[in-house]
Amino acid sequence: MKILTIDIGTGTQDIFLYDSNLHIENGFKMVVPSPTMIIRRQIQHATLAKQPILIQGEMMGGGPSSWAVEDHLRTGLKVYATPLAAKTINDDLDKVRKIGVQVISEGEAMDLPKDIQRITFGDLNMPAITQAFENYGVDLSDLSAIAVGVFDHGDAPTNVSDRKFRFDYLDERIKAKNSLSTFAFSANNIPNSMTRLQTVGKVSSQLSCPMIVMDTAPSAIFGACFDPVVLGRKKKIIVNIGNFHTLAIRLNDNKIEGMFEHHTGEIDLNKLELLLMSLADGTLTNEDVYNDMGHGALLYTKEKLKFGEGDFDIVVTGPRRSLVSKQAKLRPYFAAPYGDMMIAGCFGLLAATGEIIPDLYQTIGDSMQGDGIGKPPWES
Repeated sequence: MKILTIDIGTGTQDIFLYDSNLHIENGFKMVVPSPTMIIRRQIQHATLAKQPILIQGEMMGGGPSSWAVEDHLRTGLKVYATPLAAKTINDDLDKVRKIGVQVISEGEAMDLPKDIQRITFGDLNMPAITQAFENYGVDLSDLSAIAVGVFDHGDAPTNVSDRKFRFDYLDERIKAKNSLSTFAFSANNIPNSMTRLQTVGKVSSQLSCPMIVMDTAPSAIFGACFDPVVLGRKKKIIVNIGNFHTLAIRLNDNKIEGMFEHHTGEIDLNKLELLLMSLADGTLTNEDVYNDMGHGALLYTKEKLKFGEGDFDIVVTGPRRSLVSKQAKLRPYFAAPYGDMMIAGCFGLLAATGEIIPDLYQTIGDSMQGDGIGKPPWES
């Protein structure tokens, strides 16, 4: 049984091919530039060449790609965009127009001059991933499932902050099912408000196997849970310090007791420590984070966890984890599930797939909690 997992972040997209015939640490993996970084470079090349651009395709993760569009406009060059692709910059197309992007229909796009650089937006490029594996003799035609992680603010109403909207959504999900897998969905069961997840899920119509989508930050925390040290601790706060967002979740017996989410660029070592201590002692409020330009905080318990008394662990993962590497007070443990921190999100996606697709649960569980059972590659 093979399952392809793809964790799409701001800096990288991390790809892991689970094969039940192999020991899990022998699974094939790739860490490559994220789609938004690839698009950013394409736009930058057009800027240097002084070419107007047309952005088309689907809504995708913004950040670097959106900033490159704005830089392009600042040079006086034109940017055209079809409506779906334009939503990458902002869900409100009037706001997209205000920065100078000319939003046009698909028909109008076809009539644009040939010298305009056409750039196709999209989070998931299955042909490229399939080709990369095929280049190394690995066949993806017999997959049992595909699981993809992306970060989704959701499509907030015009008068609602997207930060508040996301945290209301997270709260609803936890109350519906208190498990890290609550943030994962089959492709035909994605909430309508989660438009980026919906866009990725549309690819399922082209696949011959089931597709699971999941919020990328909880998937990294879910994956970190499978580090052998973390697996053995009942109480823990796991922090995923991503390139763009930092998410911390307080767990007790794998039940969520609280969380906060902030922008990584807005926090430093001291601020992160204070937030984690407040999450541990049950005093953290949503306003503490939201008013500091973060997304927010949730607490479902007033129980206090005590630092320095062996009561719980602070576990850290994510590409920006060095933010806490010199912090003696926190004494964090740096998780490396199955020996690889960078694909923690992929392991979380794999675990969530097992929970959502019952037929795959036993096999995935045997591999993930049975010491990675499987053969070396030459015996498979």
